[in-house]
Amino acid sequence: MHHSYLDKYSYIKSPIHRLDARVKTITFLIFILFIIFTAPDYYLSFLIYGLILSILITLSKIPLRFVVTKTLVLVPFVLMIAVFIPFFKQGEILAEFSFYGMKAEITGAGLIMFWAVIIKAYLSMLCVILLISTTVFTSFLKALEKLYMPKVFIMIMSFMYRYIFIILDELMKMNQAKLARGAKNRGWFNVKVLSNMLGVLFVRAYEKGENVYLAMNARGFQGDIRTLEQFRITKFDIMFLIIIISCLSGIKIFAE
Repeated sequence: MHHSYLDKYSYIKSPIHRLDARVKTITFLIFILFIIFTAPDYYLSFLIYGLILSILITLSKIPLRFVVTKTLVLVPFVLMIAVFIPFFKQGEILAEFSFYGMKAEITGAGLIMFWAVIIKAYLSMLCVILLISTTVFTSFLKALEKLYMPKVFIMIMSFMYRYIFIILDELMKMNQAKLARGAKNRGWFNVKVLSNMLGVLFVRAYEKGENVYLAMNARGFQGDIRTLEQFRITKFDIMFLIIIISCLSGIKIFAE
């Protein structure tokens, strides 16, 4: 089965790809922290953050369509959370609505906070997509291990990323088997058929999990991430980290 993996462009040769995985992880984490702690009404800072990320995306040679598609998938979830902010933030009232006797007021401060949440979330998602797309996923996990992240957290990420596609494969095979037996293709909206498929999928996932557990024990797995790549921080890595932090600090000092 064909799947769109997050790290499908991690083997491109570019300056961003050549960076040490630990340096990239620290750099983009700092970038996200600067974005989060920027005041909601400092739009110039957000604009400069976006320009820096655009330059990094261009240097990484990752197709812009891939980046935009991946980030837009997450935007609806952010909107579901942020859509209520303009109604609960106190401040100058810009508009009033009445719905079945219930009054709702949109405030100026609420709108500013709403747009700030959307912008911060989108810029943070760009940082994450850029980090994952330019780093082989096993190398990213190894970098987290080197940075002393909890092993349980790393293992959960590893298993989730590896086996979610296996479960999707099983679901697609079951759907193909259903169509091969002459069942009408009504998409995924046939509740009875879908519930039966999910029940079988749960049993298969449980059995596959048992097989994977036994295989891991047989191979002496102890929770360590093993890769062929040897991490080595170069002068280019240090320069990249210094340049990004200097730019972010300059934005914090002069643009705010």
